[in-house]
Amino acid sequence: MTKQPPNPFEAMMQQMQAQAQQMAKAFNPALENFSPSEAFKEFEALWPTMPKEVMEMMFGNTVNKDGLDAKTRLLLTLAGLTCQGAQADSAVRQTVRHALAAGAKKQEIVETIAQMSVFAGIPAMNRALDLAQAVMDDNKDDET
Repeated sequence: MTKQPPNPFEAMMQQMQAQAQQMAKAFNPALENFSPSEAFKEFEALWPTMPKEVMEMMFGNTVNKDGLDAKTRLLLTLAGLTCQGAQADSAVRQTVRHALAAGAKKQEIVETIAQMSVFAGIPAMNRALDLAQAVMDDNKDDET
């Protein structure tokens, strides 16, 4: 028997997971036990950060050379991901890694996420902080 989810959002997520598994099985029967969330974790392990050239292309350096610097763009991206409820674990972790690499201090990352509590709510802020803290714990050597 399937456990009843406690809220409509979790019910929707369970339904989406089941549909993704059915679609994966239709493409390839060997993918019967396919899990999108596990696939994202594996992708993140393969590609924890994007190459510099991809980042520059995606974040505007080729389009707007005099625009925002990479650190500011990444902190804004982190703010947006937090406002979306910090639902995309891999995206939040990757953005934190990139922000650190672009020179953001850990305090700036925490402040960016905390500021979003006003717009996204405390649960979204806490979720994003947990994800960011996991990345920053991995970078304990950096005291930035």
